[in-house]
Amino acid sequence: MDSISGVGVIDKAMRVMTALEGGPRALGALVEVTGLTRATAHRLAKGLEAHGLLRRDAEGRFALGFRLVALGREAARQFSLADAARPALAALRDQTGESVQLYVRDGDMRICVDALESPHGLRTIVEVGAVLPVDKGSAGRVLLGQTGPQGWVASVAEREPGVASVSAPVTVGGELVAAVSVSGPVERTGSDPGARYGAAVVGAATRIEHASR
Repeated sequence: MDSISGVGVIDKAMRVMTALEGGPRALGALVEVTGLTRATAHRLAKGLEAHGLLRRDAEGRFALGFRLVALGREAARQFSLADAARPALAALRDQTGESVQLYVRDGDMRICVDALESPHGLRTIVEVGAVLPVDKGSAGRVLLGQTGPQGWVASVAEREPGVASVSAPVTVGGELVAAVSVSGPVERTGSDPGARYGAAVVGAATRIEHASR
């Protein structure tokens, strides 16, 4: 496999970490997915574990480490778009009473760069730094450029059973840079969440665009 960064050990370490995005893997599975030798995969995984970037689960498999959560939160804090979006996200959360998120695309995945939780006991929880598939859920479809003529996309139980969401694109300088979402349990959002929250989400996206200029 060709080097991406020009620094072989970093590229190999990233192959190990990327292989764990879908969940924990035993060493043998890491070897199979990454194409690395068993000795190399083990050495890199142990080194990443020592820095908290990987950990072992209850079955002894390698998994992404908790240090990544802290790094992800710090990266999100430093991300100017998240800072600019915070007032609009707070207003959207207060207006809808549901959890809100801001996502950016990273290849075949999407990353939550900011999130505010609903005040309800039963609510959607997406951690800042969470990495989710870009091909599932309304935010993912927005980041794939699939926004409908109404300016928003809705999904019901698409990524997770019992959860509905509505998302709208955030564009800056004509470029799609993020998706703003509201999500909550279907029992509150109803089976047509777009009709209920679509206009509010589009309004939030517009405010974020203005704040980012």
